[in-house]
Amino acid sequence: MVNQFYVYAVDRDFGPFFLKFCSYFPYNAKLCINGHEWLKRQLELRGIGCEGLDNGILSCEEPKRAQKLCEGLSAEKIDALLRKWLRRLPHPFTAADRLAGYRYDLSILQAEFSLTQVLDRPVTGRAFFEEVICENLDIGRPSQAQLIFERRVNRRTPGQFRTRVITEGVIPSLHVDYKSSRIKQYHKEGRALRTETTINNTRDFGIGKNVRNLPALRSIGFQANRRLLDVQTVSHDCAIGEDAFDQVVRPIEVDGQRATALRFGDARTQALLNALVLFSVRTRGFNNAQLRAHLASLLGLDPADYSAGRMSYDLRRLRLHGLIERIPQTNRYQLATQGLKVAMFFSRTYARLLRPGLAEITDPLVPAGSTLRSAFNRLHSAIDQRCEDLKPAA
Repeated sequence: MVNQFYVYAVDRDFGPFFLKFCSYFPYNAKLCINGHEWLKRQLELRGIGCEGLDNGILSCEEPKRAQKLCEGLSAEKIDALLRKWLRRLPHPFTAADRLAGYRYDLSILQAEFSLTQVLDRPVTGRAFFEEVICENLDIGRPSQAQLIFERRVNRRTPGQFRTRVITEGVIPSLHVDYKSSRIKQYHKEGRALRTETTINNTRDFGIGKNVRNLPALRSIGFQANRRLLDVQTVSHDCAIGEDAFDQVVRPIEVDGQRATALRFGDARTQALLNALVLFSVRTRGFNNAQLRAHLASLLGLDPADYSAGRMSYDLRRLRLHGLIERIPQTNRYQLATQGLKVAMFFSRTYARLLRPGLAEITDPLVPAGSTLRSAFNRLHSAIDQRCEDLKPAA
């Protein structure tokens, strides 16, 4: 017995779509559309040239107008598409059923919100994306998932919080899960970076399933995409200039207020900067007690041994050096954009470059054939030889 039947069609305004009908009570149905196909049709109808990239847009003659059209895809237009085709297609509800008030209503079963960023140098795009993956393998942790999805995560929050790197063929993709929703990121057709948030249950975000809630859901989806990219931008591009470096490592005076230097390599400074980059303190800002608990843990101290006054001194230093900002009319702080970059640069350079590098060239237990030690020994020999050559004759 056929219990499901599909209708595949091409609409003048929406392009290809399908309707799936269930042949038994309560006669559920599914409408599946693609917003990019709708956009392509709208551009074509208005005579605006564009080039597709699978189910995305590679290029467009009028990108700002295309964006405006995207924002015009509304719940009312989707509902009108359904009503239009229900008038043309056979379905389980007879005319008498409809007169009695039995009719289909639209709810959101799954919604996908994507951002396709076309690369101007696609040859290097794959290497760039693989580096982004390596730098963000921990982005699925609860503390970071709550930052990206802007939702509080605690022990009772259902679902798995994880990062998965999946390789289909030779194309890797990054997956970040939150409850029954996820963000997927991949290198699309070798030409673009594709970031897409798929929401499988609107109630994960406290939103009803009726299609009228599409604007609220769209806001969550696109904000999640942007927040993920913001985090990746900070981790991938964290170089700072000499002026910015001096602003942190030297004493500073702002409006008559003096602050001591945050010396690079100092144990307290490194612990302070590492505490700042913990995403759990970025969600809605942080206060003295919250940062103090993280800082004491990194220093191997009991929080009771690190006084509130001592933490206030550190907060003042961070604020005057421009790394944090006070949230108006509160006793809470938030990281400045430059502050997160500086904190990540200092902590990663110290932990990943200086400490292991110095250990490799100075630790007698490190094998003499290590790449860095061999290079350093050659440099040392060359300098010694140069000094020997320059000695004046007797």
